[in-house]
Amino acid sequence: MAKKQILYIVNPKSGIGKKSIIESDIRDNTDRMNIEYDIIHTTHRGHAHEIATRNRNKIDMVIAVGGDGTVNEVGSALLGSKTAMGIIPCGSGNGLARALDIPLRTSTAIEVINDFNTKKIDVINIGGHTSLNVAGVGFDAYISHLFAKKRIRGPLQYMNLIATEYPKYKPQEWTLNIDGDIYNRTAFLISFANSSQWGNNIHIAPNAQVDDGQMDVCIVSEFPHTAVPSLVISLLSQSIDSNKYDEMIRTRHLELSSSEPIVAHIDGEPISLPNKIEIELQPKALTVAAPSAEFFDSHRFNPAKVREQIINSVREPINEIKQALKEL
Repeated sequence: MAKKQILYIVNPKSGIGKKSIIESDIRDNTDRMNIEYDIIHTTHRGHAHEIATRNRNKIDMVIAVGGDGTVNEVGSALLGSKTAMGIIPCGSGNGLARALDIPLRTSTAIEVINDFNTKKIDVINIGGHTSLNVAGVGFDAYISHLFAKKRIRGPLQYMNLIATEYPKYKPQEWTLNIDGDIYNRTAFLISFANSSQWGNNIHIAPNAQVDDGQMDVCIVSEFPHTAVPSLVISLLSQSIDSNKYDEMIRTRHLELSSSEPIVAHIDGEPISLPNKIEIELQPKALTVAAPSAEFFDSHRFNPAKVREQIINSVREPINEIKQALKEL
C-alpha cells in the first residue's frame, strides 16, 4: 500500500513555548512506515493559505501547526478538496482543536494524524470570508482589532486589554434578517458559532456542533456592570444560553447590517467588512483529521489497559509452558 503524503505547515510565531521542539516531535512521532511528510515554515501572514492552496488535491493531508489563525488559513484553502486538514494545536486558544477533541499535547496530536481518521465539518461564510470556528462582531471583534496592533501578545496582554477597554465600550445597533424575521438589537457582541467555544474552554454557544448543519447565533445584549461576574461564570460553565442577557438563534443563513462599516473577527483574526453582509453555513465543506471513537480508550491513553496488556503478554507464554508440561 502506498504511503500517505502529508505536509506540516508550521507557524514559528505561534504557540506558547512549543516551537523550539515541534520539529523533533514531528520526527519522533510521525508514523514513517506509512507516512511520507515534509515541513514548511511560514514567513508572513497568509503564507499558510498560499502553501495549502498549492497542495490541495495533490497530497492526502495538510497539517496546520499553530493557533486558530493558522488553522483558518489552511482550512479555508482546502474547502471542497480531497485533501484533509490536520491540526497540531500550538496557539493560546485552540478553539477548533478543542471542539474536535484533538489533544493539546503535540505527540498525542500527531497520533491522531497517524491514525488518519477523518470527518467532514461545516464552515461559515461571513461576507466572503471563511470561519471554521467562531466569527463575530461587537466587543470581541473590537478587541481583536486592537490586539492585532500590539507588539507584545499573549493571554495576559489580551486580558489586560479587555479590562482596559470594557468600561469605554458602547454596545452597537444591529439588524439581523434571519429566515425573513427581523431582529433589531442593541448588542454588546454577536457571535456566529460553528463550534461551541472561542478557545480555552470559554463557551459562547454551548450546544453548537461542527457537523450539525446549523450555526448558532449568540446575541449578548447590553448589560449592567453588575452582571459581568454572572456572564463570565456562564461562559466558563457552558451555561450562557441560560443567561437572561443572551439570546440564541439557530439558522443556516442570515443578513447582518449596521449603520457603519462592520468591524468583525473570524476565528479571532480581525477583518473589516461593509455595513451589510450575508452569513451562510456551508455544510460538510471541509474534511478534517479527528480522533476516532476508540482513540482515547486505546492502550496509549489508558494505563489500566497498558497493565492488562503487559500481564497478558506474560501470562500467555506461561500458560503454553504449563500445557506443554502437562502433555509430557
